[in-house]
Amino acid sequence: MLYHFLKVLGRLALPIYCRKIVVNHPEKLDLQGPLLLAANHPNSFLDAILMGVLFKRKIHFLARGDAFASPRISRILNSLNILPVYRIIEGASYLDKNYETFDACVEKFKDGAIVMIFSEGLCRNEWKLRSLKKGTARLAYQAWDAGIPLNVLPVAINYSSFKRSGINVIINLGNTISNDVSLANESDGKKHLKFNKILEEELAKNIIQIEDGDTKMVTQKFKLPLELSKKIILTIPALIGYILHAPLYLLLKLTASKMFSKEPVHFSSIQFVLLFLIYPILLTISVSLLCIKLQSSIPLILMAGLPFTAWSYQQVKSTSP
Repeated sequence: MLYHFLKVLGRLALPIYCRKIVVNHPEKLDLQGPLLLAANHPNSFLDAILMGVLFKRKIHFLARGDAFASPRISRILNSLNILPVYRIIEGASYLDKNYETFDACVEKFKDGAIVMIFSEGLCRNEWKLRSLKKGTARLAYQAWDAGIPLNVLPVAINYSSFKRSGINVIINLGNTISNDVSLANESDGKKHLKFNKILEEELAKNIIQIEDGDTKMVTQKFKLPLELSKKIILTIPALIGYILHAPLYLLLKLTASKMFSKEPVHFSSIQFVLLFLIYPILLTISVSLLCIKLQSSIPLILMAGLPFTAWSYQQVKSTSP
């Protein structure tokens, strides 16, 4: 229930936060399970939000285990179809719990579910592919060994910026990997190495890889220009949107910076979530107060008009990193 409600809100919020989202094979967003989405991890939980909103079917997500430390938060995360994966830095005693999570995933695959795993493990704001962990291979082979016809879909998520809104997002979905890569007579180590090599090749050709600090190349690779006619039409609404939303945007940016000053990798995700949660509330309160004060329903037009001006601004603004 909560998952589907937030998915609807996400569909409304993403066009305001992201200038443009391009998917190379949009038909793959309708794939059926059992399916394992093996993704890179450049932008914290915004990566999961994007795929959760864009994919037609419900997705189960694997997330870092330390997020489940609080029982209350753990219950919320479970209601959002999020399962924990523990790393050695969280303590060796927790690693055995990963078997429980993988067993739960296999049971979900038996029911035709879709699971998303971040194959690099840790998140970093950078335009490159990092070394893949063994978790994706282990989960895939565990499902194949159980006789499940699992497909693995490589997912490359690319952002034009990790510091601002109005970003361009390019999602490249690779060729699916099936149990054809199974090596029945080989050791687990060799199986995992072969699987990771195939997955790495698929991700490498779909991730936009750029050296740190090369802003010129970032601008070039993510340039998705707006048609001149549309730019002219949207200029005035964009100006109105900038004037009306600048205070809120600056407040959210400052709040996100302070909340995660020690972990800037979460900045973009937190900024989106704050917008996602606060903007509808502020909009509803403001419009309601105007309706009461003016004793008219005319301000209700703002419910559609204000988000449109915000979207217009994102369309015409600069897309530099």
